[in-house]
Amino acid sequence: MRITVIGLGYLGVTHAACMAELGFEVLGLDSDAERVAMLSAGSLPFYEPGLSELVSTHTATGRLRFTTSYADIAEFGAAASDGVVHFLCVGTPQQAHSEDADLSSLFSAVERLTPHLVGRCVVVGKSTVPVGTAADVVELLAAHAPAGADPELIWNPEFLREGNAVRDTLRPDRIVFGVRERPGREPESEGLRLLRRVYAEVIAAGVPVVVTDYATAELVKVSANAFLSTKISFLNAVAEVCEVTGADVKQLAEALAHDRRIGGGYLSPGIGFGGGCLPKDLRAFAATAEKLGLESLGFLRSIDAINLATRRRAVSLTVEACGGDVADKRIAVWGAAFKPDSDDIRDSPALWIAAALHDVGATVVVYDPQAMDKARKAHPQLSYADSATDAAVGAHAIVHLTEWDEFRHVSPRALSEVVHARNIVDGRNVLDARDWCAHGWTYRALGRPVVSAT
Repeated sequence: MRITVIGLGYLGVTHAACMAELGFEVLGLDSDAERVAMLSAGSLPFYEPGLSELVSTHTATGRLRFTTSYADIAEFGAAASDGVVHFLCVGTPQQAHSEDADLSSLFSAVERLTPHLVGRCVVVGKSTVPVGTAADVVELLAAHAPAGADPELIWNPEFLREGNAVRDTLRPDRIVFGVRERPGREPESEGLRLLRRVYAEVIAAGVPVVVTDYATAELVKVSANAFLSTKISFLNAVAEVCEVTGADVKQLAEALAHDRRIGGGYLSPGIGFGGGCLPKDLRAFAATAEKLGLESLGFLRSIDAINLATRRRAVSLTVEACGGDVADKRIAVWGAAFKPDSDDIRDSPALWIAAALHDVGATVVVYDPQAMDKARKAHPQLSYADSATDAAVGAHAIVHLTEWDEFRHVSPRALSEVVHARNIVDGRNVLDARDWCAHGWTYRALGRPVVSAT
């Protein structure tokens, strides 16, 4: 069996490398020649723990290859003696002038791939899409398939977390297969049986499999992201109540986490969510519901608004820590990526806050273990340092915005010798407040009382 992966962004590269790790011959395709050349040399255009090793290992053996040519896809598939599976991993970002998902790259990929399909083959959608997209893809496949080709579409949504992508591919929480015919009405199709073989090792490890219809499969990913976004924003809304009443949202979250109905996952108070998935999926889901004439998901817009408001509160808290004015004051920002173990700065709360502080007059110095190059390109107006300590030299406040382990282990005592004022604003609520205060610092965090050495 052979596998192709169309689209070599974060999802596509991860999926291609993990399929090679499972023992398949894999050909990845992308229109970006520079990216293809980099991957062919065994290098990654982004940071993801454990992925670089997989790419370099399997490109060296020839099991994993990359191309810009759809003709290569046809040749690669024709040489398969036991079936070929084509995975669609094309990005679906938010449209520039609306909240809808931009499906143009996905539909373009389908139109360009389909004429090169031969015989019985399986096309598998992994991209996150609005409900109803799979039905449109089926029509495109039928319209562009050459004579003798009989492609079957299955929707197999991805559930990757940046920083955990390799594990989430090889040992996911669940596998979802969306098929054209409603499950249970007839025997499983040849395509579904082939796809089960692709994931045979994963399934054998005990990962649950859900076989459903297209619409349900499309809704799983956006529903999961909407639910997680709601959980995050709910706690951050409660954090605002805590600030007014003197309660401690960190202790509140701990107490809530003991309730098995709620759990502690994604129940971390702080500056909210960002990245390339949760914000755009939340908005696209709300837009889809409105197009369907439904008002029931209107609250998702409030979730989005709460998330953005949390960033503004972090800016206000930092200004407060500096005595009400940050003009011409040096602020050290720890973090640029939207989350740790990633260099992804898409919709990063950390960089949003850093830029906002700069806009109100602060001299902002940023340090991140992995995202410095991307941050410099996106925000050249900010200053950058080579380490957390260098960023803190002469600072009136340190603002901790991305929860890298490195920042948890910085010595408050050592930093006391280099800063202008001992103010720490913990935007992620993970630093040890008592340790910082023991060395003369004033500790502030959203939803928690101010703690100081005095």
